[in-house]
Amino acid sequence: MSQGMLYLCATPIGNLQDMTPRGVEILKSVDLIAAEDTRNSIKLLNHFDIHTPMTAYHEFNRYDKADELVRQILEGKTVACITDAGTPGISDPGEILAAKCIEAGIQVTGIPGACACVNALIISGLPTRRFRFEAFLPAEKKERREILAEVKNDTATLIFYEAPHHLLKTLQELYEALGDRKIALCKELTKLHENVHRTTLKDAVLYYEANEPKGEFVLVIEGRSREDIKAEEAAAWSEMTIEEHMAYYTEKGIDRKEAMKLVAKDRGVSKRDIYNALI
Repeated sequence: MSQGMLYLCATPIGNLQDMTPRGVEILKSVDLIAAEDTRNSIKLLNHFDIHTPMTAYHEFNRYDKADELVRQILEGKTVACITDAGTPGISDPGEILAAKCIEAGIQVTGIPGACACVNALIISGLPTRRFRFEAFLPAEKKERREILAEVKNDTATLIFYEAPHHLLKTLQELYEALGDRKIALCKELTKLHENVHRTTLKDAVLYYEANEPKGEFVLVIEGRSREDIKAEEAAAWSEMTIEEHMAYYTEKGIDRKEAMKLVAKDRGVSKRDIYNALI
């Protein structure tokens, strides 16, 4: 008996008409649909007259159920994994199922479609060439602080997900960690009342202190300015003497000639200026 395969099938994030014809065809043709919430997904299936059996695959059974699904696929079944909305594997348990299938030698393919983080990015008005998707910040305080410290100097556009009841706290933490930056707060994406609130982190905090957040949010925040980073580094170097600056590199095992080059580059001067200052 030949083994089956796994389809990671994107579903609409709000507007049912965003479901692709290929996605509908796949959901009709597979043996089983692994759905994050069968009560939610039945609405999608009914809308497109899909009668394929479903099984629940979610955060709380993601490991054991993934093992069961892998077994069924190895026995010949084809399975489609869907999330409540968007692309499975992005901030949901589909990631675990895909990894286990690949480890078992099972073919895995994606059926493209809606993805909230990408949709929010392209309508944010912020740079799209480079972006960093962090999904939901972790609940654990220490890990949360570490991630915010890590992204602080990232020059890529930053993308986060957040629930309404945590939004204000998260905005306050982002403002404290990143400083004031442009932000687009996107919600109800693709729906009738789609909304993009383009503002700054500081003003977003003030706004949601006075207005109760409603809906699930995608936060798109501008990355750190390269000019700001350079200015900050230059200020730090200027506080050192040239001898201290040289020692910073030579103590790392860098030879004196190369260290002079690095010091000159850091300070925006010529290597000869550094050489003359040292003698």
